[in-house]
Amino acid sequence: MSSEGLHEAEERLSEQTKNMHRAIVSLMEELEAVDWYQQRAEGATDDALRAVIEHNRDEEIEHASMTLEWIRRNNPRFDENLRTYLFTSDPITEIEEVEMAAEAQGEGGASEGAPRAANKGGETTNRPKAASSRAADGSLAIGSLKETP
Repeated sequence: MSSEGLHEAEERLSEQTKNMHRAIVSLMEELEAVDWYQQRAEGATDDALRAVIEHNRDEEIEHASMTLEWIRRNNPRFDENLRTYLFTSDPITEIEEVEMAAEAQGEGGASEGAPRAANKGGETTNRPKAASSRAADGSLAIGSLKETP
């Protein structure tokens, strides 16, 4: 696999870049293992063997998730994009359009520290409440029309 080795001379790369490379290659390997275990589990004709293989697959998913979290914590672009796309129920291909519209309206978009509003599935998004589908209480986040005493 071409991405296993470094593409530049090691002495020209920072420790940060080398560690990120290690993490990305590790993530790729974990995801590949998930794929292999899934195929083996689906093909297994023995229920006990299938259960063992599914357990192994799930362990690889845990490892991939841990590695992805390390990458998110150590790369601002991954952090920004993962905060935008993960744990939402909006159509994936429309999330960027919603973010851009919110930014154009001066509501900000995905940014560190942006409020995380719950959508109708209880999942959270990092869009300001005005730009999300629903607020944490299930309302449309437009506030009450009643006057407060």
